[in-house]
Amino acid sequence: MRMQDSISQFEVAFEQEAAIERRRRHQLRQRAVNRSRARRIQRTEQHGRVAFSVLVVALTITVLVVTVVMFETLAWLMG
Repeated sequence: MRMQDSISQFEVAFEQEAAIERRRRHQLRQRAVNRSRARRIQRTEQHGRVAFSVLVVALTITVLVVTVVMFETLAWLMG
């Protein structure tokens, strides 16, 4: 009977360890998913900032060129 109790205790301990290990693997997987999501969001935000900066620079250059051409044309017409 004593050996049976020992085996039962061993089986219970093994099942508990297996459950703890499954939980730990699940938590590690979740952390990896969260890190990946955070990196993807960061890359998207960085790309958006760069694209917005390029757009602002392009619009500024366009405004400057149009203004200069407009005044040059006006000076040519008046002169």
